Amino acid sequence: MIYFIPRDNLVQHAELQRKTVIEYAPESAQADEYRSLAQAIAENTEFSVPTPISNDELEALLMRYIPIG
Repeated sequence: MIYFIPRDNLVQHAELQRKTVIEYAPESAQADEYRSLAQAIAENTEFSVPTPISNDELEALLMRYIPIG
């Protein structure tokens, strides 16, 4: 995984307006997340072919990054 993007309802609001988050709310924290993702991709030097993970492994990974409570 190169970057984790948190969930934000702003994405759905932008979709309803048929815009990207950066178009819809360029100064938002969510837009900053997408800019950070782009930077992480552009600066990546670790090229590899990923291997698939199971749904259980994906769920465990998400639980590490999504705050609950």
